[in-house]
Amino acid sequence: MSLVSTNPILADSVLSGALSPSGALGHSAGVCTVSGIINKTAGCVLLAAISGAIAVPVTKAFPAAMWVAFFVSFAISIAAIFLVRRSPRMAASITVLYSVAQGFMLGALGMLLQGILDTNKIAVPGGIALQAFVIVVGLMLAMLTLFRTGVLKGGAMFQSVLSVVTLGIFFMFLISMVMSLVFGASLSWMSMGAAGDTGSGALIGLGINVVVLIVAALWLIVDFRQVQDAVTAGAPASAEWYLTFGLVVTLAWVYLEALKLVFRIAMMFGNRK
Repeated sequence: MSLVSTNPILADSVLSGALSPSGALGHSAGVCTVSGIINKTAGCVLLAAISGAIAVPVTKAFPAAMWVAFFVSFAISIAAIFLVRRSPRMAASITVLYSVAQGFMLGALGMLLQGILDTNKIAVPGGIALQAFVIVVGLMLAMLTLFRTGVLKGGAMFQSVLSVVTLGIFFMFLISMVMSLVFGASLSWMSMGAAGDTGSGALIGLGINVVVLIVAALWLIVDFRQVQDAVTAGAPASAEWYLTFGLVVTLAWVYLEALKLVFRIAMMFGNRK
């Protein structure tokens, strides 16, 4: 079971044109505000949480539902890249649909991983989903602090380096997936199925998981910078949904990597019941 990170959107390179006063959103009334973005993001996170809760009984009855949700959320992400400048009015619908689909997929995945831990009689205080949520909140607050204090500003150089690293991660997982599907060869340190193994392979996998989680969290700095620039430039109010979409995609990726990290740690070091 190889779980690939699902953040296909580098929001700054896709959305910068639409956020400008002369871009696709330049004729809407009102201006973009931080409070508006926070409210929209909180609403989307709530929708994702509700969808994740619904996913548990649905996936138990129809296991394929998780993969359907995965492909739907991925398709929405790809569609957003092409629609973001051509059809501004669809931003809200795209963001809401993505939140529901991705929340369902992550909820189903959390249930699957928790089931594996329960089968192996490994106790995780509060459950894997709760611990992953705590990690996401902690990382978000840490990134916000680093950004507000000016330690990380999310400038052009920062974004360029982060984009290169992210692209490298994508190709690493892509190669691993191709090797598994085409050649039947699995890299033990990339596979979540080998999370409970002992030896250097499991430790390498844990290290990669930590690195990918940090990279995912660093994209929050880019999102914060984009919000700051949009508000400072007086971007139109309709830009709030585009900025919200970028934040939701990043938060979903961070949560996915947090789930994988908690699962790996529990399988490797957790106490058996």
